[in-house]
Amino acid sequence: MTHTSPTTPSPTTQTPKNVDPERHARRMAAKQRIMAERIASADKEQGVLLVLTGPGKGKSSSGFGMLARALGHDMKVGVVQFIKGAFSTGEEAFYRRQPGVAFHVMGEGYTWDTQDRERDVAAAEAAWDKARELLQDPDIALVLLDELNIALRYGYLDLDRVLDDLQARPAMQHVVVTGRHAPQALIELADTVTEMKVVKHAFKDQGIKAQKGIEL
Repeated sequence: MTHTSPTTPSPTTQTPKNVDPERHARRMAAKQRIMAERIASADKEQGVLLVLTGPGKGKSSSGFGMLARALGHDMKVGVVQFIKGAFSTGEEAFYRRQPGVAFHVMGEGYTWDTQDRERDVAAAEAAWDKARELLQDPDIALVLLDELNIALRYGYLDLDRVLDDLQARPAMQHVVVTGRHAPQALIELADTVTEMKVVKHAFKDQGIKAQKGIEL
């Protein structure tokens, strides 16, 4: 028998902060219908929303690993990188060379680099416009929204708009969202959520700078 802890809040009875209650209720009702359908037919093919969050290393790495897996199945994929665009990375250099990849780097560096909220908001909104294009394209089988959670945490994007666009995507499209501090409403909407935990980290514990092939 499965027991539910009495201290565990039910996602159907609590409305996350900064989310319109009516829109939230509609999204949750739609998600309940989808879940009921999945239980009734376990062999159903369905696009999934994955959220990779938490303070540990590996969120973006996992997302890009799934991107490679999708390409191995000859699927078309799309990437929008939020926040990280001030420096080059190995994944950008690699995936831009691959056919079937729409790769967009829209950020202007981490927030402590810009010190300009208006500029950060403008960059995030431009990034979401590109993300929405991918989310509306049924030919794109997987969309990676790298570091989207950071943009949401700082209020650079409207959370309701993001959630609505995610839910309105093509039925077979997979989406992976990465970044620390995933908002509760996004966690509730997601099909799979993984929280990365720090045990040890080379930078924090030993002062080792970001390494090519590992962080870059």
